[in-house]
Amino acid sequence: MRRAIVASILLLRLATVSAADENATLSVAYSEFTLANGLHVILHEDHSVPVVTVNVWYHVGSANEKPGRTGFAHLFEHLMFEGSAHVPEGAFDRWLEAAGGDNNGSTEDDRTNYVIDGPANALELALFMESDRMGYLLGSLTPRTVDGQRDVVKNERRESFEDPPYGKALLALPALLYPTGHPYSWPTIGSMDDLSAASYDDVTQFFRTYYVPNNASLVIAGDLDPAQARRLVEKWFGDIPRGPDPPPLVVPPALLPATKRVTMTDRVQLPRLFVAWLSPARFQPADGALELISWVLAGGRSSRLYRRLVYDLQIAQEVDAYQQAESLGGQFLIDVTARAGQNVEKILQVVDEELDTLRREPVSQRELSRALNQVEAEFYRGMERVGGFDGKADQLNRYYTYTGLPDFFEGDLARYRALNASDLQSAVERYLPRDRRVELIVMPASQGSEVRDHGPERQP
Repeated sequence: MRRAIVASILLLRLATVSAADENATLSVAYSEFTLANGLHVILHEDHSVPVVTVNVWYHVGSANEKPGRTGFAHLFEHLMFEGSAHVPEGAFDRWLEAAGGDNNGSTEDDRTNYVIDGPANALELALFMESDRMGYLLGSLTPRTVDGQRDVVKNERRESFEDPPYGKALLALPALLYPTGHPYSWPTIGSMDDLSAASYDDVTQFFRTYYVPNNASLVIAGDLDPAQARRLVEKWFGDIPRGPDPPPLVVPPALLPATKRVTMTDRVQLPRLFVAWLSPARFQPADGALELISWVLAGGRSSRLYRRLVYDLQIAQEVDAYQQAESLGGQFLIDVTARAGQNVEKILQVVDEELDTLRREPVSQRELSRALNQVEAEFYRGMERVGGFDGKADQLNRYYTYTGLPDFFEGDLARYRALNASDLQSAVERYLPRDRRVELIVMPASQGSEVRDHGPERQP
């Protein structure tokens, strides 16, 4: 009884706050400027705790690579932590840790980002080290360093994709979804052959082409004084010369004219089904609708696919769905792990039944509200911190890159809040058809792994 009373009070308070803030506009204050060398800088003050983050986005990812030379962007992410002209090898982590900070980096199709989080009094140290690897990395880069990190990346490929269950399916999906030569048709990690073929000259040319200030954006957020932060940016980044404008991407049309089915055997214990579609790019119409659809289908134990496949029929062990949108397009993916002895075809039949229901009947208001609440909860959890991946600094950089508006927080939420059940219904009908998708089935095998294409693409 006591727990019920407390819960009722909390719900009443939440309803009161929501009603009061219903018309409030979400805004993250910032200032911005661009150095003469083209580096765009965004500053955000947050004095809630005495910490600061330095967040750099280089607008280069695996999409900027070429067939036969894949994996460069991710390889370079590793090389950026191996020292520069004025920061000895191993000192990057050591100096930051001594000051109470830490750092990380990640690579995607469209960008590579680097994050330094630390106490506010370590801001100049972070800017010095970040600027040194932007302007003076080649002063310490050697063939030995490249060979060492090449081996590290190869091991990462083995540990993240080749050895884990179902990892090889994730390596295979890009080439199944996109035509040969499309910037998204190879995995970010690259291929073993391409990593082996990368020469020292290839790597240094990649740096000179893409790791230039005019191809980067820098966000500094946290407990800072904007005027002082600007002086420090000008001090440490102002003397780095502007580079040539990177070459534009060549993007062939991406289209799935029919359903493509492939079966792969791997060292797994249970079958897994992947169903994938091409979908809209980030922030394009229907991108938000498909994200809400992913929650309706597989967002928790009360979602449609989880309830039917795992609870009611008990033919699946795990279900997931997500919309992954990027600048050149997106992918919508459903993956289901079967229970032992269960038929993948039956699972696919249930997936199609649920998609058919979504095409025929709009989702209920309760389902729509639940999906929106889940999206908003994730959104606000990211805004609770300034640093790390998906904190406010990273979001400012993301919004600037994709929309040109660093403070797109309200606009981002608004595109979900404006959706209704008919919008979700239309998105399923248009972007998740039965006759234009990839069906990738992973089956257990006692030895090795092989891929089998089921003949010509099948028409509806």
